[in-house]
Amino acid sequence: MEKEFYSNGKLLLSGEYVVLDGALSLAIPTKFGQSLKATITNTGFLEWESFDETNAAWFNGSFDIKNLKVIDTTDINVAETLQGLLTEAKSQNSQFLENSLGLKVETKLTFPQIWGLGTSSTLINNIAQWAEVDAYRLLWNAFGGSGYDIACAQHDRAILYQKQNNVPKVEEVTFHPPFADSIYFVHLNQKQSSKEAIATYRKQQFNSHELITEVSNITKKLVNTATLPEFESLILLHEDILSKVLGLETVKSKFFPDFEGAMKSLGAWGGDFIMVTGDADVPSYFRTKGFETVVPFIDMVL
Repeated sequence: MEKEFYSNGKLLLSGEYVVLDGALSLAIPTKFGQSLKATITNTGFLEWESFDETNAAWFNGSFDIKNLKVIDTTDINVAETLQGLLTEAKSQNSQFLENSLGLKVETKLTFPQIWGLGTSSTLINNIAQWAEVDAYRLLWNAFGGSGYDIACAQHDRAILYQKQNNVPKVEEVTFHPPFADSIYFVHLNQKQSSKEAIATYRKQQFNSHELITEVSNITKKLVNTATLPEFESLILLHEDILSKVLGLETVKSKFFPDFEGAMKSLGAWGGDFIMVTGDADVPSYFRTKGFETVVPFIDMVL
């Protein structure tokens, strides 16, 4: 007998950092994600194997099925993270893994890990489905974070997300603007640590209420934008506001000052994907600068 689960990846189009403090943010589930398959065995172990988008195994771990002690692994850090997640899930549902004689678990990503589309959030949501526990609680007790990535894992349309008094507020919206063909997502060839980025944000001095209001207003306008120039002005305004708060140069002024379209960081600044606008020449512009991963809106957004 086996059970299989799937969760969508994520991109945060507005509200990076400020989503943690309750700003209304726009996020999209991606066509890329992660599956988890659990098959009953009688080995006495929980045997875990994780595969990347090329079907290559990038992690193996074996745990005692009764106490989740790590028996053998290719990566102790990943094994201990998994152990923590499974222990937390068990604390929320005492029946999870109870009386099990053994399990073989396989996870499979459909995107490169370096892309930062939610290797952790898709895993957490899959484990939550499997264990029949609350995915947000599992995330917050194990890792922390805003929870927008869990919302994307669970929804098949764009969402407006807001964390209010530790309660996730999620509203599905239609976000497929008439100028969608002019939007691209470009990967910056490096993974940014969300934990470090959040720590930097927390050290800054600013008017939190004012920032939340400004970003929330931009989010509301983004969803209903009808023209490309309006969309571009909104994402540039968002970049300018966050640049001042973080004390960091915008990605455009730092790396691509000669780029003609608009450009916005997504998630932790300095890594993962950026969103850019432009014509059919956009991919060649970035490839000449060494950035091979340029994904059109229609190929990224679920």
